[in-house]
Amino acid sequence: MSRIGKRPIELPNGVNVGLTPGRVQVNGPLGELSQQVPRRMLIEQGDGVLTVARPTERGEDRALHGLTRTLIANMVEGVTKGFEKRLEIQGVGYRAGLRGESLELNVGYSHSVVIEPRPGISFEVPTPTQVVVKGIDKQQVGQTAAEVRSVRPPEPYKGKGIRYEGEYVRRKVGKRA
Repeated sequence: MSRIGKRPIELPNGVNVGLTPGRVQVNGPLGELSQQVPRRMLIEQGDGVLTVARPTERGEDRALHGLTRTLIANMVEGVTKGFEKRLEIQGVGYRAGLRGESLELNVGYSHSVVIEPRPGISFEVPTPTQVVVKGIDKQQVGQTAAEVRSVRPPEPYKGKGIRYEGEYVRRKVGKRA
C-alpha cells in the first residue's frame, strides 16, 4: 500500500481547490496552478482536507496513487509558500547579475550569457556568486535552475562552475609531472 498516497493533504486557509475529472486547479495567495491527473484516481475534498484513493490494486494504479497525491500536495505548497532553488557560482571572475528581469552570467566565456525567466519564475542575486530561482510551480523552478546550472556545470579538477547549494563535486587529481 502506498504510504505517501494514503496521507491526507491539509488545505490551509485561503486555498481553494477545483476538481474536475482529470484536472485539479488550486488557487492560493501566491497564484493559481492547474495540473492534469489520471482520471481513474479518486480525489475527494473534505473539510480542509483532500484525500486521494486508487480504484484497484493493479500495479499501474498503485504507481499513480502516490504520484497524484504528491503532485497535488506540491501545488498546494506552491500557492501558499512557493519554491526556491539556490545556486552557487565558483571560479575566479565568475559572477551573476540581474539585467531587468533576466539573469546575466559571466562564467568564463568571451560573452555574457543572458537567461530569460519563464512566466511565473523570478531570479534573485543576493551576492554576485549566488543565484536564487523562485516560483510557485516546483517543476518549473527545478527546470529553470537546471538550465542555469547547465551554462557552466562544475568541473572535477578545480571545481569551477555553477552548482546547487550544498552540492558535492567529486574532485579528481590532475596530471602528475
